[in-house]
Amino acid sequence: MVRHFGVFKFNDGVTDDEIAECFREMKGMIGKIPGLLDMEHGPYKSDEGLNEGFTHGFIMTFDTPESRDSYLPHPEHERVKDIVVPRLERVIVFDFDVPA
Repeated sequence: MVRHFGVFKFNDGVTDDEIAECFREMKGMIGKIPGLLDMEHGPYKSDEGLNEGFTHGFIMTFDTPESRDSYLPHPEHERVKDIVVPRLERVIVFDFDVPA
């Protein structure tokens, strides 16, 4: 499996409804993109204060590295990016393999 995770800092003025739409669209890719098994997300919830201004995070699970690679240029992913990316000030994405 592959975990694909990221953190977002939304632009000033992006509403809670717009943030919810972003994550609803992201979660909606499950079943449309082969090998995308799960997606979880939520706002930053820690008193540790090490989030460097990032406010929300997500984790996607893919069945194989090849599925993750196919997801990146997939038309549904591109459609969702057109909704999400313009609302972001900063984003970090990081992938790692999970041993069987």
